[in-house]
This record gives sequence, structure tokens and C-alpha cells, in this order.
Amino acid sequence: MRKEIFPRELEHEAIFIMREVAAQFEKPAILFSGGKDSITLVRLAQKAFYPGKIPFPLLHIDTGHNFPETIEFRDWLVKETGATLIVRYVQDTIDQGKVREESGKYASRNVLQTQTLLDAIEELKLDACIGGARRDEEKARAKERVFSVRDSFGQWDSKQQRPELFDMLNGRISVGENVRVFPISNWTELDVWNYIREEKLQIPSIYFSHERPIIERDGLYWPYSEYLNTTEDEIPFTGKVRFRTVGDMTCTAAVLSDAYELDDVIGEIMAATISERGARIDDKRSEAAMEKRKKEGYF
Repeated sequence: MRKEIFPRELEHEAIFIMREVAAQFEKPAILFSGGKDSITLVRLAQKAFYPGKIPFPLLHIDTGHNFPETIEFRDWLVKETGATLIVRYVQDTIDQGKVREESGKYASRNVLQTQTLLDAIEELKLDACIGGARRDEEKARAKERVFSVRDSFGQWDSKQQRPELFDMLNGRISVGENVRVFPISNWTELDVWNYIREEKLQIPSIYFSHERPIIERDGLYWPYSEYLNTTEDEIPFTGKVRFRTVGDMTCTAAVLSDAYELDDVIGEIMAATISERGARIDDKRSEAAMEKRKKEGYF
């Protein structure tokens, strides 16, 4: 397999954006999920402010239904980098009566985390949240600016976003507003993986082929866990799988795979005919599911 070379101008752009965040905002944070994109953000922040420490805390909205491998990796990375970690829990939001636990076969906490995130932004008085969204992931995300303004209710309106000319990033906001910042907007999934390879970054083990209990549902392979509401005919079996994206165990499907090494993973991605979001069941609730959630304040 021919090795793709990561275009370093993408890294330079992302580092520039990180430094603009530090210059233009008072209380930024990196939204951290433990997935490959947020891991990439951490490395970019390290490079942007070397030899100093990352000046932004990592904010993780913990649904309580995460892959245990992801949480283990998150804690390792925080210790390794010396970053500050802030965790807020969806379970607390449920206990406070602000959201209601979903029921039924497709129940998930993925949508519920929006309220937890908005509460965290208000509590911590964050004016900028740095996220790992990319424009190639999904059509709603293709509408995002690098500095994406949210109103005082945390909501996003594509028609109210500012034009961005070249490297002129406007971080001016009114009282109550905040900005989501996307330093790797112009990257593709393949760019992220090539960067991980060139930077020799550690990533959670679930990105590589491994054996785990799964069920087959709607033509997809779901990770079997105590959080998944299964029917009598959904009998778990052991499969050799990996994950292209990291979300809740209740909404992230696996792909059958023999890719144990990074080069093999990249080879599979180059040959793939669907995007990584094709494995996110939460995006399939409706054709405009992502855009609806973004308008409500989702990441």
C-alpha cells in the first residue's frame, strides 16, 4: 500500500487557530471525547504552546455509557500530557430532572449530553469550546465556520454565521454568546489517520481489530453491553471488529475487520465507500438529525 503523506500546511493552519483562540478568548476549553479527532487536538495544542503546557482544560461530557477502553485511555492521556481534565456527567443532568432517560430498543444518552454540555459552558463561564468536527464528516458540519458562534441559549443558526476570509478569524461575541472552534475543519478522516501515524500518537485499542461480544441489528454490528436494550432474538456472539468512530456504546456500530496495525486501518479507510459517520446510529434517526441537534446546542 502506498503511504499517503500528511500535508503539513493543515497542521500549520490548526496551530494558528489554536493560538488565535488563546489570544481572543478568556476561558476556552477543548471538548474531549477520547476519540481520534480530540486526541489530534491535544497534540496540536501541545505543539502550539510548546514548551509550555496546554493552556486549555479538557472538558469531557461523560454519558456513563462510554467504552471502558476510551475512559482508560482518557485518564492515561491526561496523566501523560499534564493537561487539566474537567468531567461533567449526563447522569447528574438526569438526576436533576433536566432531561429524561430514553426508553425502547434504540435508547441512547447521546442526545441528552447536549444539556449537560450547555450547563457546563454556563457553569464554567466558557467563551470558546474547541472541537474536533470536520467538514467531510456530515453535511450539517460542512456548514460550520472555524469560529462558529452560538447564541445565549447555546443554539446554532447557519444563517447567522459570519463570513471567514482567509485567516481573519473574528472572535468578538456579545454577552451570553460563545464560540465553537474547529481547528481541523479542513482535514479529512484520512488526514487525521495519516497525522496519527506520522506523529506516532497513541489511540484507544477499540480502533484496532479485536474480539468482543456484538449483536447484529439493522444490518450493523452493535457492541453488546449492559447499556444496550436488546430483544429476545438479538443474541450476542463474538466477532472480530474495530470502530471507525468513538461514541456511546449504544449508538456506535462496529465494522468487521482484521486491521491490527495502523497501516491496515488506513488501508481499510482508503477502500471504504461510506463515511465514518455511517457507523453512528444516532445520525440515522432522521435525515436532518445532526443539524437538528446542532441547532439545539450539540457539539
